[in-house]
Amino acid sequence: MRLLPGVLLAFFVSACAPAAPPAPEPLSGPAESEITTASLTAHLRALSSDLFEGRAPATRGGRLAEEYLATQLAALGLEPAGDNGTFLQEVPIVESTVERTFALSVPGNTYRYFQDIVASSGVETPRVQVQGDVVFVGYGINAPELTWNDYAGADVKGKWVLIMVNDPPAPPDEPTLFGGPALTYYGRWTYKYEEAARQGAAGALLIHTDESATYPWQVVQSSWTGTQYSLPPEPGAPALKVKAWMTESAARDLARRGGKDLDALRKSASARGFKATPLGIRAAATLQQRSARKTAANVIGKLPGTNEQQAVVLTAHWDHFGTRDPQPGDPKDADRIFNGAYDNASGCAGLIELAKAMARAPQKPGRSMYFVFTTAEESGLLGSEYFVAHPPIPPAQMAANINVDGLNYLGPTRDMVMLGSDRSSLGPMLEAILERRGRTLGRDTHPERGYFFRSDHFPMAKAGVPALSLSEPKEFTGPDAAALLARQEEYNGKDYHQPSDEYNSSWDFSGGVDDLKVIAELAWQIAAAPGMPTYNEGDQFANVRK
Repeated sequence: MRLLPGVLLAFFVSACAPAAPPAPEPLSGPAESEITTASLTAHLRALSSDLFEGRAPATRGGRLAEEYLATQLAALGLEPAGDNGTFLQEVPIVESTVERTFALSVPGNTYRYFQDIVASSGVETPRVQVQGDVVFVGYGINAPELTWNDYAGADVKGKWVLIMVNDPPAPPDEPTLFGGPALTYYGRWTYKYEEAARQGAAGALLIHTDESATYPWQVVQSSWTGTQYSLPPEPGAPALKVKAWMTESAARDLARRGGKDLDALRKSASARGFKATPLGIRAAATLQQRSARKTAANVIGKLPGTNEQQAVVLTAHWDHFGTRDPQPGDPKDADRIFNGAYDNASGCAGLIELAKAMARAPQKPGRSMYFVFTTAEESGLLGSEYFVAHPPIPPAQMAANINVDGLNYLGPTRDMVMLGSDRSSLGPMLEAILERRGRTLGRDTHPERGYFFRSDHFPMAKAGVPALSLSEPKEFTGPDAAALLARQEEYNGKDYHQPSDEYNSSWDFSGGVDDLKVIAELAWQIAAAPGMPTYNEGDQFANVRK
């Protein structure tokens, strides 16, 4: 294990210091009393402090975060489950930074970097050039099982494709098409790029609107500029030379210069039978970038169970966006550190508390438990994808995955929302636990945001592992319930992926601690259950293990 800088020793020592003796625990089950607001807050404050420099992968701050988490797992007595007897599973990543000189030019206009468009590349060459016709491909979806193909009859090889995000609307006679109001993976930006690459396009332009992306343009600016990360491409795998987002006004102007109306194009793409439409205009761009192969680590600890051949996997991502370069118009004293307190220092702190409750239980769990702090989640779930591809135990032997991506910091709630609870046999187990505790199982109130496809449980689900992910509650208790709900809703437009996501001493983690105790009991029950959890018949992940 690497040596820790002296300036951080206070954080590490205080977080590992023994607490007051807890009350006696039942003869079986996790030591829930070990999960406390005080220790949770101490870990969160450490991980989200400026000393960790925003926890970007493959940076000094990122390495400090890895070491901090590994130290906590070691202090709890967990076994290392990373590479070569360590807690660290090194993940190879490609680190790239696009020069701000990037621009997209069409006859009569140039769309400027940051203001109109942001871009990255799927290839590693320092200088990337794309010149070609622009084709509007609607939602950019090829779903043969739904008799939907936006690329049917189109030749987009070597060209630009202009794409809408999200899924097509479900018509009245097919209300569940593409999940109805819920976003499916076909609607995610990751899928749009993957399919465009498979179709042979050279560049892809995603049209941003606040409504369709479910976040403002400033989130695109902060998330897609500066250093970007990807897994090294597999040999021969298709790749886009340019992957870009552009504002709606820029997309509208692009269509107009090709003699097309963007609204009319969108309308035509909302029903089966749509045909990709060439815009009659060529676009050119030169992307210059600095790229390098580096590594960042997943941090993995194992609590052995009586059955070490199977396991329950608990996850939280440790990474965030690091420290950004000065932006145009920034004041001299602008905060440039993305501390990521809620997203996801809170989830990491919660996972440490869960590991403590399990490690200090009076007996072993039934199945083993793995505590996995993933890297590069913000860059497309890279650490989780790598973990599933290089697991310490085969995914078929993973009974379940429970993911914590953000922990309630606004106080107690009646409900608890776990994404995926409606997909598998884990849902009824969770609901029964909540009922005994006088709480209810809530539902995702923002299905249009596609949260189920946006965090580290998703690669697990794709591998057939029944997965849950903690999400936002809605039923706050007390006289300030409405105000608390409004504060939670405000986060998405104000603090999400911004330097303002910082720890606040007014945060109340009593509700978050309640949720962690539910997760602890659920994980223990899953570990003790005689059979493996399963996806519901008909769910899109139900046939993976079959």
